[in-house]
Amino acid sequence: MSCKTLLVHLDDSPYSAARTEFALELARRYEAHLIGLYVVCQDPTPPLFLHGEGVWAAAHEAQRDIARENAQARFLAAGERAGISVEWRAPAGPAVETAVLHARHADLLILGQYDPEEPSSYIDRHFIDDVVMSSGRPAVVLPYAGAVRSFAESVLIAWDGSRESARAMADALPVIKAAKFVTVATVQRHPSDGKPTGLDVAAWLERHGIQAGFADTALPAGGISTGILLLNMLTDLHIDLLVMGAYGHTRIQERLLGGVTQTMLQSMTVPVLMSH
Repeated sequence: MSCKTLLVHLDDSPYSAARTEFALELARRYEAHLIGLYVVCQDPTPPLFLHGEGVWAAAHEAQRDIARENAQARFLAAGERAGISVEWRAPAGPAVETAVLHARHADLLILGQYDPEEPSSYIDRHFIDDVVMSSGRPAVVLPYAGAVRSFAESVLIAWDGSRESARAMADALPVIKAAKFVTVATVQRHPSDGKPTGLDVAAWLERHGIQAGFADTALPAGGISTGILLLNMLTDLHIDLLVMGAYGHTRIQERLLGGVTQTMLQSMTVPVLMSH
């Protein structure tokens, strides 16, 4: 995969500007075209105290038009300042279906973690995972807390041997080729008594010019989850990008990694490259 077309999700939240700057920097790195896709929450409920619902709807639509025009102006101005080829899109339609359709025309998506304390960052209940699961494209999801000061210099690949993790690792190759440190992490329910599980993965990466270490970790007693263990590893190893497969909403679909997808979407501390 080559990164020649990037797509960044834009909304009315205060995090949209940071996503734009991050996406512009990636576009500069890969000499890529950047699409700004403006998709916001649909169908708000009118306040109960209003009797004239039609009047409220007209006023709300006017506010949405102003917000969209302001977002467009900010995005295009940022692209011009950066000297990057950019394209603005603000299609109508249901949020998830619309985002999925446009995401399929890009090589890499840039999305933002939902902040429960910031209503304007809400798009749909499972917006990020539905887009990743349905679009067939990898996505870098940015945490809402803290600025992204470095990216893909120290990378952790979460490997469980599944199709999803293999897809994520392959999709991440263009992003991690310039990394200074790459670690393949496997989490075992019981200590391994053979060769490290990540050894073959590290050998495959080496043939792509990527030097990687590997770490087999057994889940400790006490009920700590795989997701929490990975979050701890991100901090301990000073990771600035986690690469992992994306799994569905149910326990059956999530298989070996359990609730890792949801744990990361809720508690991520660094950018996460997800792929299904």
